[in-house]
Order: sequence, then C-alpha cells, then structure tokens
Amino acid sequence: MHFTGKFNQRMTQLALAVIGVSALAGAQAQTVISEVLYDAAGTDNGNVFVELFGAPGAVLDGLLLEGINGADGSIYRSVVLAGTIPSDGIFVIGDDGGDGTSLVSGVDLVREIDFQNGPDSIVLRDGELVLDALGYGDFSNGVFAGEGSAAPDVPSGSSLARINPAMDTHNNLLDFMALDLPTPGSVPVSAVPLPPAVMLFLSGILGLAGIARKRR
Repeated sequence: MHFTGKFNQRMTQLALAVIGVSALAGAQAQTVISEVLYDAAGTDNGNVFVELFGAPGAVLDGLLLEGINGADGSIYRSVVLAGTIPSDGIFVIGDDGGDGTSLVSGVDLVREIDFQNGPDSIVLRDGELVLDALGYGDFSNGVFAGEGSAAPDVPSGSSLARINPAMDTHNNLLDFMALDLPTPGSVPVSAVPLPPAVMLFLSGILGLAGIARKRR
C-alpha cells in the first residue's frame, strides 16, 4: 500500500483528533457541581442542597466545598465532604436542619451548607486544585470566584442546574440554567455526550479506509 503525503497528513490529523476525544473524556469524568439550591422558599434551614455529578465510584473524602463571599473574596464557609458517588453519578449534599438530618429527599451526605445568596461563589476543591466553581449574581462591584461569566442570581425557591452535567465549558453563564422546581438527585438532560464524537471518529476511520483502498 502506498500512502501519499496528503494521506499521511490526514492520518496525523486523525491521531490528534483521537487525542482530543480522549482528553475530553477525561475532563468529563471530573466531578462537577451540577445543581445548587441556596435560597429555599421559606426557611433555608434543612432545605438547601448542593448536587455533584461525577464518575460512579469516585471517592469524595477530603474534598472541600467553599463559600466565597462576593463582597470581599473571603471564605465564609468550608465544608469537608465524605462518601462515594453512587452508580447514577449523582451525589446530593443536604443542609443539616440542626439534628443531623436534612429535609432534602434522597441525600447522600448531610452537612451545614446554607450558602449565601448572590453575588457569591461556591468552589469545589481538592486541596489546592479547583475542580469546579459556580459564581452567581451581579459581580459589578464584587469578587467573582466562579468560571467565565457569572450565572444569574435566581429567585427564592429556584435552583441553578447545569444544563448538561457531563459537559463543562468553564463558563457559568453558559453552563447553568434556572429551575423553578429544583431536582435534587436527578439531572435534566442525558449525561452521555460522547457517542457523537465517537461516531465522528468512526466515520473518519471509514473515510480514510476508503481513500487507502483507492490508492493501492
């Protein structure tokens, strides 16, 4: 089989594409913030929550959820996490109502997580490494610790939910939407974004195979 310069170039491009898909898959496996209710209708005590999304079986022991004050950038709350992400990829941390239990249904962990209303940020951290960060509200005169541009400060009783928990553009405004009815323990869209990329990769393989056959 004789390979022309153009064919070799296309093979190189394909190899780079494979590397890119692999890198994307690795990034998507990282644990992210998928939904936050920080201002419940009525009392926040025991009703607010933070939902994480990640690879089933991922160990969360030692990770931190930090509340960053939008007024001065100080850390006003630091929550140590524990546990393992279940088979559905969703891990819910419910606010402690004062007796070690939470009013949030289906919680995997109970912690004091009554985060402030905006403008503020919530940061998910593994030691010095920031895994994800969500800033919400108007930071015109504040300190933003989220990603890209801030998500809106939603009304009381509404939550901020990641549009696709398996994708992170590192821009809160693009990644999150307001939900009138919070959905702790479930995600609003399918969290399986890789098949289109895989299909594109396979179609490229078939196309290159066709070129190779023509040039034998």
